[in-house]
Amino acid sequence: MKSKYRIVIIITFLLVTLSVIISTVNYRVALNSTEVQLRERSLPLTADNISMEIQEQIMGPNIVSSMMANDTFLQDWLINHEDDVDKISKYLEVIKNKNKLLVTFLVSEKTKNYYTAEGLLEELTEDNPNNAWYFRFIRTPDKNEINFDFNENIDGAMIMFINHKIYDQQSHVIGATGIGLKISDLNEMLNYFRNKYNFNVYFFNQADKTVIYEHGLTPLKDTKHISELKILKDSIVSEEYKLIEYTKENEEYLMNTKYIPELDLYLVVEAKRSGFLLDVKKTFYFNLLISLFATLLVAFLILKTVNKYYKDMEHLAKYDELTNLKNRRAFNQALEHFLLLCKRRNSQLSLTFFDLDDFKNVNDSFGHQTGDKVLQRVADILKNNIRQTDIIGRWGGEEFIVAFIDTDLENAKLITEKIRECIEKDSALSQLTNIKITASFGLTAVTVQDTLDSLLDRADQALYKAKENGKNQVVCV
Repeated sequence: MKSKYRIVIIITFLLVTLSVIISTVNYRVALNSTEVQLRERSLPLTADNISMEIQEQIMGPNIVSSMMANDTFLQDWLINHEDDVDKISKYLEVIKNKNKLLVTFLVSEKTKNYYTAEGLLEELTEDNPNNAWYFRFIRTPDKNEINFDFNENIDGAMIMFINHKIYDQQSHVIGATGIGLKISDLNEMLNYFRNKYNFNVYFFNQADKTVIYEHGLTPLKDTKHISELKILKDSIVSEEYKLIEYTKENEEYLMNTKYIPELDLYLVVEAKRSGFLLDVKKTFYFNLLISLFATLLVAFLILKTVNKYYKDMEHLAKYDELTNLKNRRAFNQALEHFLLLCKRRNSQLSLTFFDLDDFKNVNDSFGHQTGDKVLQRVADILKNNIRQTDIIGRWGGEEFIVAFIDTDLENAKLITEKIRECIEKDSALSQLTNIKITASFGLTAVTVQDTLDSLLDRADQALYKAKENGKNQVVCV
């Protein structure tokens, strides 16, 4: 077995073992401590989480309403005699659509006009019961409020309104603005709490009546029907945190209550003991599966990383980093393989060994960075002018070598001559150095008696002759 797979298997085994041990220990500890957690941690923490989430749900719309109240555009529009209704309706429509609200509105204290995204809706009067909310709100010292109300102008549904007063520069109230959310949005919120935390959530008012609960469930209407709760009525509607135990339909329950000042309501979180135990088991089994899945995922990523590392190492061992051509060692291995095939099949193979002429002058005159670019460009020329079946390598420095597979000396010379001309006439090379780059080539063909060393030695001798004869030419031996 390869060492890389052995490493992955060992790491995977250790991770799986660790995951199983940790999950099992946590599972047993959870079962033994469920009662304590439910009383002292889970229920209180859940109530706090729900309270925070409710406040977060309200925070966004509340910020929108507050920004509207402090928007100088609204203030100036009210002060300037409400001169263009289209402007204000367009403004309210943009706010409504952007924040996905049910309604956005503006009320002028001067004219008592009630504006929505549809324009002027009505003029508020104190003798209209549906308008009482505005006059009550204006007379309170509060700058804002959150309340629940029916509104006949909006489907006759119960709406949660977040209202803010608008003040002028002298701090006089000049109107009110705000937003409205359908109660169905709260119902979705309560459903989310039940599915996420496995608790039933209600809201009681000061009169000890359930005013908000998830539709489809049977909530506590009040505390009168359960003797334990009837006795603890004062505890339920207290603004202090309370944990209450009671029995309903032969099931034991725990109840947590918390006052939500933003709504002026009491949050009630109800938990069934048996359901909570079952949920804990499911949760830990689920966590175990997640841990195992995560372990397998980590093992997979480790395997991918190890494979990539080995591939990179193999590539570095076989290829020249600068030109991405085979290095001398890899070229010799490939050439030796084809040399054996050539003798076995009695096929042709030619080898050219070439060197860039006066390359030292390029490095000395233009620097090694330019020299590297020249070598890279020559490598590109080679790749573009030989077949995929042939072998290219960088022998070292400015020396390159090419093996033409199944090619006799005559055809190899034609290809080599083409490569020489491409190097000599290449515009990219000329632009790099502003001088002509040329190369000298030594070319030879394989004979029956050839070994790898004899073949390379003969190609090297041919290259030496090309240099002696004036460079920039192809010499065959």
